[in-house]
Amino acid sequence: MANKDYYSILGVDKSASEDEIKSAYRRLAKKYHPDLNKTPEAAEKFKDINEAYEVLGDPKKRANYDQFGSAEGNPFGGGNAGGGFGDFFGGGGGFSDIFSDIFSAFGGRGETRSVKGQDINIAINLTFEEACFGCEKNVTIGKLEKCSSCNGTGAKNGKDFTVCNECNGTGRVRYQQNTLFGTTIREAACPKCNGSGKIIKEKCADCNGKGVQRVNKTIKVKFPAGIDDGQTLRMRGEGNAPSKDGVNGDLNIKISVTPHKLLVRKGNDLYLDLYVPFTMTVLGGKVDVPTPEGNYSLNIPELTPSGTVMRIKGKGVKQLNKDTKGDLLVTIKAEAPKNLDKQTKAKLQEIAQLIGDNSYTKYNNYLKKMK
Repeated sequence: MANKDYYSILGVDKSASEDEIKSAYRRLAKKYHPDLNKTPEAAEKFKDINEAYEVLGDPKKRANYDQFGSAEGNPFGGGNAGGGFGDFFGGGGGFSDIFSDIFSAFGGRGETRSVKGQDINIAINLTFEEACFGCEKNVTIGKLEKCSSCNGTGAKNGKDFTVCNECNGTGRVRYQQNTLFGTTIREAACPKCNGSGKIIKEKCADCNGKGVQRVNKTIKVKFPAGIDDGQTLRMRGEGNAPSKDGVNGDLNIKISVTPHKLLVRKGNDLYLDLYVPFTMTVLGGKVDVPTPEGNYSLNIPELTPSGTVMRIKGKGVKQLNKDTKGDLLVTIKAEAPKNLDKQTKAKLQEIAQLIGDNSYTKYNNYLKKMK
């Protein structure tokens, strides 16, 4: 910035007032804006004009520039660097106001966006198995569809139109607008015909000129394997039709899954608390555990502590849109008998004496330390 003569770029004297600088900037910005000036050098000149106004349009930066040749102040230390580009695009008037005026003068961009119909939101309940393996269901919904009698035009037989006298059939009208640069012309969609260029002479009797009708439609929905509770399945284009030319909205299906009686799903893994007789944790044995695909024979080694988690690979839920599956994690929990007769109790006491305290040395040593 320090090597450029900003006064010369804007074509003003060093004694120019703030209004004179602003007026010069407006004139040059309009002249060299790339949307209006297609010459190769216009973009570079527009950049220099903006840079010059950023400095000379700010009293503090202008004072630094006049004294040190730089908007940042003394190049050898001291002084504040100022707001930089944050001030350049920031609020508070000045350049940002002028910049917005430029683009409002060029208005009309983005006003002919494609119209999209409204989405339809519904909820569906799936069983645990349906969510694991996927399924197909027929879903009936009420929705707006393009009127078949008038092909969505709203006119009788789809042809009973006349040319719009507001826009002469172009679908666009021009407005005169006063801006900081003077009088400009802005183009927009015709409000009388909504940009269609046509006026309905006689309305379609079936849709009363709306172009759409409410119908009940049955849709076959495929729920993928692995879909989970709380997820939403989107079917594009199965929502409501727009009231004029455009695209249909979407059908959004919120999934609710009925929990399994024993298995708990977390992501693609399944969890099971398996209660077995305490004798099985001591002696070991085999027990059937449920999985989505049926029972699985789980081998419990002897002397398995209660609380041990055993992982069964690939017995969880299929990952959505993938060929891999999660795991089944089984927590072994020893269950004591609810009652004992005298004979059984006596035998257990004999066993306890045979085992002794050696099996619990870790716990006993901890208690000794506590004492």
